[in-house]
Amino acid sequence: MRILVLGGDGYLGWPTALHLSRAGYEVGVADNFARRGYDLEMGVDSLVPIASLHQRVDCWEDVSGKRLEAFIGDLTDESFVYDMVGSFRPDAVVHFAEHTQVNNVVGTLNVLYAIAEIDPSIHLVKLGTMGEYGTPNIDIEEGYIEITHRGRTDVLPFPKQPGSFYHLSKVHDSHNIAFCCRAWGLRSTDLNQGVVYGQSTPETTLHPDLATRFDYDAVFGTVLNRFVIQAAAGEPLTVYGKGGQTRGFLDIRDTLACIELAIRHPAKAGEFRVFNQFTESFSVSELAQMVSDAAGGAEIVHLEDPRVEAEEHYYRAAHTKLLDLGLMPFLLGDELLADLLSIARSHIGRLERGALEPKVRWRSTSSTITRRGRSKPEESSAERPV
Repeated sequence: MRILVLGGDGYLGWPTALHLSRAGYEVGVADNFARRGYDLEMGVDSLVPIASLHQRVDCWEDVSGKRLEAFIGDLTDESFVYDMVGSFRPDAVVHFAEHTQVNNVVGTLNVLYAIAEIDPSIHLVKLGTMGEYGTPNIDIEEGYIEITHRGRTDVLPFPKQPGSFYHLSKVHDSHNIAFCCRAWGLRSTDLNQGVVYGQSTPETTLHPDLATRFDYDAVFGTVLNRFVIQAAAGEPLTVYGKGGQTRGFLDIRDTLACIELAIRHPAKAGEFRVFNQFTESFSVSELAQMVSDAAGGAEIVHLEDPRVEAEEHYYRAAHTKLLDLGLMPFLLGDELLADLLSIARSHIGRLERGALEPKVRWRSTSSTITRRGRSKPEESSAERPV
C-alpha cells in the first residue's frame, strides 16, 4: 500500500512515516514547514534538536534502505494538493497537517476535493481530537450517540462543545468530511486523539537525525512535557488552577499503532467512522504528582488558570474500538517518565525558561480581539491542548 502522510515533518507525522515505512508501506510525506516557522517567530525550539526534513529523509534511507518521497507545499494551495495526490496515488492519506482555522478548514477541503476527483477509494485517516467533545456532564461515546426524543430514536453525532478555536476547527473538519462521505461516497476514519506523550519510538532512536520534537512552550507544549522539563531543571511544577482538568492521554507509540490499525482495517465506501484514540485519563494534578514522584519529590505549585475552562468536572469517555482491532497499549508509568526525565536532563542546556511561563491569556482584551483573523502563534496558543 501507498500511504501519504500530511504534516509529515511534525511531532507525530514524522515518526508515523518512519513506522509505516519500516512496516513495508510505500510512504510519502508532505509539509509546508509552518511549525518550524512558528519556532522562529516565538524564539523557542524543540528541546531535542531536530534535523531538516531533507536530512531526515536521507538519514532514513541510509539507516533502513527505504526512501520516503517528500512533497513541499501548502494544503491551502489547491494545485499543490491535486498534483501531489495525482502523482503519488496513495491508497490512504494520513492527515496531521492542521494548526489554525484557515489552514485546517481550507486545506482539508482541498484534500477532500482531490480525493473525490482523483480516486474516491482513497481512505482518509484524519487526526481529530478529544477536545472536540469538550467536558459534558455525561459519558462521551465514540463519535455517535443514540437519542430518543418525543418517542422517536436515532443515532446521531455526539454533541460537540470545543473549548478553543483549534478544537473548533477540528469540528468543522469532521463535519465537512462526514458530509463528503455521505454525499460523495468517500471513506474516512476520524481519530479523536487524546494528548500524546513521549518522544522516543523504535525508529526515531536509530539515529539522532531521526529524532522527533519535544515541545514544552506555552503554545505547543503539553502539560506532561512542561512538568517533566520543570522537574529536570529543578523548578516547581506549575499546575493551572485547581488541577482537576481531566483529559485522555496516550503514548506516542500507541499513536503509530492506531494509525496502522486504521489503515489495515479501512472504513467502507460512504462511511465516516470515529474512534476515540486514547488509553488512559488523568487530571493535571495526578500528572503533576506522578512526575514529582518520578523526579524524587519535585515541588508542586498552583497558578491562576490563564485558560477559560472548568477546573473540576466529570470526565468519562469510551475508547474500545481500537482495542477491539488489536491495540496493545503502553501505559504511563515509571519507565516512561524516567525516559522523559533522562531526555530532558540531557538537553536541558537548550531550555528557554521563559517559554515555560503561561504568557497567553484566553480572556478577551482589545489587543487579542483585533488579532483574531490572523494565523499567528499568539492566536494558536489558545488552541493547543496544554
